[in-house]
Amino acid sequence: MTTTFNALGVSPDLVEVLRRQGIETAFPIQSMTIPDALAGRDVCGKAKTGSGKTLAFGLPILERVSKAESQRPKALALVPTRELCIQVHDALAPLAAARDRTVLAVYGGANMERQIKAFKRGVDLVVATPGRMIDLIDRKAVSVAGLEHVVIDEADRMADMGFLPQVEWILRQVDGTHQTLLFSATLDGVVDTLIHRYQHDPAMHEVESSQVTVEGMEHRFLLVHEMDKVKVAAAISRGVTRTMMFTRTKRAADRLSRELSREGVHTAAIHGDLRQRERERALANFGKGELAVLVATDVAARGIHVDDVDVVVHFDPPEDHKNYIHRSGRTARAGESGVVVTLLLYNEELEIKRVQRRLGIDQPIVEVFSNDKRLADLVAWDPAAEAAASNP
Repeated sequence: MTTTFNALGVSPDLVEVLRRQGIETAFPIQSMTIPDALAGRDVCGKAKTGSGKTLAFGLPILERVSKAESQRPKALALVPTRELCIQVHDALAPLAAARDRTVLAVYGGANMERQIKAFKRGVDLVVATPGRMIDLIDRKAVSVAGLEHVVIDEADRMADMGFLPQVEWILRQVDGTHQTLLFSATLDGVVDTLIHRYQHDPAMHEVESSQVTVEGMEHRFLLVHEMDKVKVAAAISRGVTRTMMFTRTKRAADRLSRELSREGVHTAAIHGDLRQRERERALANFGKGELAVLVATDVAARGIHVDDVDVVVHFDPPEDHKNYIHRSGRTARAGESGVVVTLLLYNEELEIKRVQRRLGIDQPIVEVFSNDKRLADLVAWDPAAEAAASNP
């Protein structure tokens, strides 16, 4: 059953902004959490990346947040990466404008003086990575003492990346009564500690996603030859609009991007050694469909939220089953299905079989060459059915 934002209690002016963007019905996490957040309760939402969490916290905050004074914002959303910071800002800025509210993205690598000037003018909602936010607080450029709303987004990723001590330092600077909204794909361990320390009687909501991570995807495991590997990757990308490819190192990402370009594939790499402007441009072009392939390292990809990624290619095999899920989660987002392809050489077969067993994926490993016509449509090609037919 679909739910409209109007029915959830979102005001007509914000509903109209969403409608103009083609967003008319709420995702499950939004339907669950928005009424409680609008009522002013602390909310804890368990949902995987790509489930619509930005609007789940953004809409209630923009409904309720008051105007800020100079250097004293009223709402803060902490996110783990620069890419996610920019994306959350871009999603909420048009909604904020409809309410005469301002949103500022604060992250390392951006011009700090510009950020300081913006805070002096007054910023209502800050979307920030923890490190840069702490720098600004230390410089007395901003105070979080008077916050009315705090969001901790992707808390599990913050933990994975070692940011929770920074997050807690910021939370300890907040005075008085305020609303805390926390979203995470997992709620155990250190995330659970965060909930107990910084939330008061939170409304707990969970979008069931245990099956979606693996079951919602088509998995293909292709045995390739080293000299033909790039050509196989290029052939896969030509059959679809958007492909994300993963390598283990920055150098490998750059090399693959160059080699795919030589194959006539419009591509770019994204990793920590690139200038922020280059990363932003690559991500924007990929989102708009101007780039066919985005090559990413694992760390750089953690904050990338792009819908409609058709295929994820593990160009370098994942280190373990968790890494497989993290990478693969870039497709099959927001309820859509997607294809995940692992390219492996002969000496990597045992490693991949171990990952398959751990995830319960029953798919044959098939040897392919770059001229194989089946690479053009990996959804239509079912290796398991093919194997069953050849071994009745």
